[in-house]
Amino acid sequence: MAYFAASTDDPKTNRKFAESLKLDYPILSDPDKKVGKAYGVLIPLIGLPRRWTFFIDREGILRHIEKSVDAAAHGAQVVKKLEELGVPQVEKGDEGKGDGSGEDRKDAEK
Repeated sequence: MAYFAASTDDPKTNRKFAESLKLDYPILSDPDKKVGKAYGVLIPLIGLPRRWTFFIDREGILRHIEKSVDAAAHGAQVVKKLEELGVPQVEKGDEGKGDGSGEDRKDAEK
């Protein structure tokens, strides 16, 4: 399981933000908002992105869009949705010991 964030900020801004929070995942930059527009996350008229989470399986099939993101509880939301989608959980310390299928994931409640 891969996870990342996407932002309409420029790469330099995203890098500084990720470093300030010591994130263990990348923040992808979409400053021209082409990807945000393609995914329908931009708020009409003002063009700011909504905070949504997309669950895309390893075949590239969109399995779920979480449109009610509570930043403070989102780790738990993600874990619950992954369980509902049948993605097996890997115990802490075993993250690199998956079967290579890409279906294993880290515990998002760190």
